[in-house]
Amino acid sequence: MAPEPPPGAPPVRSVTLDAGGIPLSGLLALPAQPVPRALVVALHGSGMSAGYFDSRARPGLSLLELGAGLGYAVLALDRPGYGASAAVLPEGQGLQGQTAAVLAALEGFVRDRDPGAGVLLVGHSGGGRVALAAAAAARGGLVPLGVDLSGLGRRFLVEPWRLPGPDLPGEWRRHWGALRFYPPDAFRLGQRLLRPVPAVEMRETLRWPEMYPSVAAGVGVPVRFTFAEQELWWRHDGEALEELLTPLMGASPEVARQAHAGHNISLGWAARTYHLRVLSFLEECLLARDTAVGRVATGADRDLKKVDADLT
Repeated sequence: MAPEPPPGAPPVRSVTLDAGGIPLSGLLALPAQPVPRALVVALHGSGMSAGYFDSRARPGLSLLELGAGLGYAVLALDRPGYGASAAVLPEGQGLQGQTAAVLAALEGFVRDRDPGAGVLLVGHSGGGRVALAAAAAARGGLVPLGVDLSGLGRRFLVEPWRLPGPDLPGEWRRHWGALRFYPPDAFRLGQRLLRPVPAVEMRETLRWPEMYPSVAAGVGVPVRFTFAEQELWWRHDGEALEELLTPLMGASPEVARQAHAGHNISLGWAARTYHLRVLSFLEECLLARDTAVGRVATGADRDLKKVDADLT
């Protein structure tokens, strides 16, 4: 049996959002205050589900509980082709369709709820592709403050035929890395999170290295990549990182390393450390926005002149 959440932990509840007629299921955790500091939207990887961001192997590992406890609203969605939409989209959707569905669902979500200071998109592995594409396509209030990605690169570390697919789980150990990186319950509980990889998604995964530059070129907000100590699906050497970051000309990209972790960072012992860094990145995005040249200068100058007048 999974450990119980700590006393006073924010409740995590199931939700279903309407994405233009497509039902997207997910998990939602809200802070105690009526208006959250910001909204974190998390998108899981291929073959997983929204519960990836709500690890119950040990207290403190869930991004949903941690974020809500610190004043953020956290929404983890089952991407199109997973969860409630699997029956409607048995073959899944390509990147363009997934992006449109996620943005449609979020448009309805923020129409009914105040997202606070803005939205941070968090994507793991295949969910990171959708997060990047959504950042490039979003308009108005859905333009994110930033995009935080883990388990995603541009160049594969393995031959394409070794990647997971509808009938192929892939090489199991590459999803996890060293077993010492995970609590004992992580593998048993992780079985409940697994879902078939939709066929359309799998076919498009093989094309990601060529699709990436055009997607990245449209992103105009800060992007942070995190590579686990034992990331075994994606190259993250110097040459590969240069290829990854160069197309993000307008995104102020950065790369972080997460020690004591494998590809499934949010299911391991390092989950809390990584999630705290995600929220720290969100705060940095808020700080950069609030101190942007020309955005607050007029008001700040007025306030400073008033202080000077009062002092003299």
